[in-house]
Amino acid sequence: MPFNPSDIFIDHSKFNLDFDFKEAEEAKNILENRTGAGSDFLGWVDLPLEINPAQIKALRESAEKIRKLDSLILVGIGGSYLGARAVIEALKNPFQNDFPIHYLGHNLDASYYKKLLDSQKGLRYAVNVISKSGTTTEPAIAFRLLWKDLSERFDSSYLKDAVIVTTDAEKGSLRKLADSENLTSYIVPDDVGGRYSVLTPVGLLPIAAAGFDIQEFVNGASAMRKYLKDTGGEKNPAIKYAALRNSAYRSGKKIEIFASYNSNLALFAEWWKQLYGESEGKMHKGIFPSSVNLTTDLHSMGQWMQDGERTIFETVIDVADTERISVPEITGSDDGLDYLAGRDLNEINRAALSATIQAHSEGRVPCMRIEIPKVNEASLGAMMYMFEYACGISAYMLGVNPFDQPGVEAYKTEMFKKLKKPGY
Repeated sequence: MPFNPSDIFIDHSKFNLDFDFKEAEEAKNILENRTGAGSDFLGWVDLPLEINPAQIKALRESAEKIRKLDSLILVGIGGSYLGARAVIEALKNPFQNDFPIHYLGHNLDASYYKKLLDSQKGLRYAVNVISKSGTTTEPAIAFRLLWKDLSERFDSSYLKDAVIVTTDAEKGSLRKLADSENLTSYIVPDDVGGRYSVLTPVGLLPIAAAGFDIQEFVNGASAMRKYLKDTGGEKNPAIKYAALRNSAYRSGKKIEIFASYNSNLALFAEWWKQLYGESEGKMHKGIFPSSVNLTTDLHSMGQWMQDGERTIFETVIDVADTERISVPEITGSDDGLDYLAGRDLNEINRAALSATIQAHSEGRVPCMRIEIPKVNEASLGAMMYMFEYACGISAYMLGVNPFDQPGVEAYKTEMFKKLKKPGY
């Protein structure tokens, strides 16, 4: 059955703040007409509709070659790896690992690096290094280590298929290496920033290598693209989400807590935090994005959320359909749970979700609930595109450029000085 984007909707009945859609509609028009700041980086807007079968076929063929090896190491930081990892972690069975995927280049933790590299000794692994410039410190260090290992152990015919470079079309150190060594390579489009790149080879190749259906992922995003473009007002979830969160911000709610009751969406929250934090946190403005994993964190952070400082609002992801498992009846048990015997665990989980929204709302925390039908490739593609689109709208409502990140350079300058990098 084709994915229906209207199945992803936002319930704001417990939000309890006034808002209107006029400003969000205007920001949507700025996004669509490409008249706002950063308009040179709007290649992602129509991207789902532009991906063709030949591109999907090429990515699948690369993925099949990767899967014939022992593992894949995905090298990247920020948007260069978070989108793919969010999808992979959402879809995989955490207790069955038919093809290991490891992540490197997203930190500078020597212990992490050492343990990962030791785990791959003697293995025939693949590397997908993702970097526009090839000079970002964390992934560049990681790739140096992996390239040294593989190039010392294998010949050029192995490296050609096992080392996949995703980088600029014409320039940069990785482009130079890929061309000189005849490595398999894919392009990071000039008009698509890292945190909006999950529908490029940046995200699609690793997702395919993990064994998931990238065509369905693209189909979900394509359906959502059409729906958001053609739908206005409250029925448009991107407009509604942007309007709600900006009304909360202007009423003094400076922190957005992204809450999921499905543990496989924990990395999705990390992707969402980077998308909104890096897009909106400028000019001393912006909502601080945070996340919790519920019901787990109700036994820790739940106290603060219920009774702490009233500077938060909550965005809750509600998955309507998940795996089915019933609570068993145990004769003679005194745990007080007989009333739940025979009940479906998903029903209990969603009751906890509904009850928590009610309690937090009564505790003066505005809460919105975003319902998705289930966690699969199509719904994730649609939801990620919706959040990207809403981020552009929301940032324009704030009056900031959604597509640059000038503040990221400040720490790099100081670090380069301390490390005595030439020119600093």
